[in-house]
Amino acid sequence: MPPPHLTHTTSTNPDFRFLVTQLDAELREMYAELMDTYDQHNLIEQIDTVVIAYLDDAPVGCGCFKVFDNEAVELKRMFVAKAGRGKGIGKLIINELEAWAVELGFKYTVLETGTKNFDAHQLYRKSGYEDIPRYGPYLDLEGSICMRKYLNR
Repeated sequence: MPPPHLTHTTSTNPDFRFLVTQLDAELREMYAELMDTYDQHNLIEQIDTVVIAYLDDAPVGCGCFKVFDNEAVELKRMFVAKAGRGKGIGKLIINELEAWAVELGFKYTVLETGTKNFDAHQLYRKSGYEDIPRYGPYLDLEGSICMRKYLNR
């Protein structure tokens, strides 16, 4: 099997939309009605900084970022489908998003994940992310964990 390949695209890409639908279904299964609160924070209107991972031309992972402030971007919609898990695809996507953010002049990334998403916690911590106080729309959401990473490139 050839290694995964990554592509830069936008949020209008049908493969991204397909993967996000799977992500939303998994989150709904994990968090049930709590997703009614979180769904409003997961809307991706028009994002020009999307990465999709492919295995054998099939989309198996995605992530994107949006501007958080003058120095940071916020990682959003990180997902690896079951067929792509355990192959380092999540780490590849994070690395690609971080490199892209650096190219655009950003100094750090932030993100939010849910307290029940243990695989995500492990991936982010292995990737150098550290817990920070909840920010913005997640301030009062106890089911949220917020993280940050300085991009020293």
